[in-house]
Amino acid sequence: MVKKIALKNSDENVLIDEKVLKALSKEPRLKKMNFIQNLRRHSSGCAVFQKVTSNKKNKTYKTETIYLHRLVGEKFLSKQRNKLHNLVGAKNGNKLDCRLENLEWRSRATASRTRKTTSKTGYTGVYEENGKFRAVISIDQQTTHIGVYATAEEAAMAYNKRSRELFGDSGKLNLIRKK
Repeated sequence: MVKKIALKNSDENVLIDEKVLKALSKEPRLKKMNFIQNLRRHSSGCAVFQKVTSNKKNKTYKTETIYLHRLVGEKFLSKQRNKLHNLVGAKNGNKLDCRLENLEWRSRATASRTRKTTSKTGYTGVYEENGKFRAVISIDQQTTHIGVYATAEEAAMAYNKRSRELFGDSGKLNLIRKK
């Protein structure tokens, strides 16, 4: 069964499996800090617990941050973790969906491909140059030219095709907008 946990600083909720919630609620350290009751939405979009402690002697502060998705991954999905796949991510892209079926260990490259684009065209790997649209993709940290197209949508479709060829299901795909 899935449980919803209200966040302290947002109208949003975290989704979590009931068995995971029970296990985390019983853990002494987390129980002592009221971990579940003090989850917040981080600027990254993830659910986190943050605690600030001060050292009055030298007037310094220390912030402890515990990311819920990472904690769940470490405690319940540790067998899937390896040297290459060492980042936890949400399969459906919703960082507040911390159900076991939605979390997976990923490589840094896969995690990078799931981020939103910063391209002004709105498409990953598509850039406008002199009224045309260039499609590029990164392969082993090297930018590779795919082609030049009349529209951003054509370039995005070319990017999607190449991404599928190179990365299969873990490749990033652009959602093509209809004109």
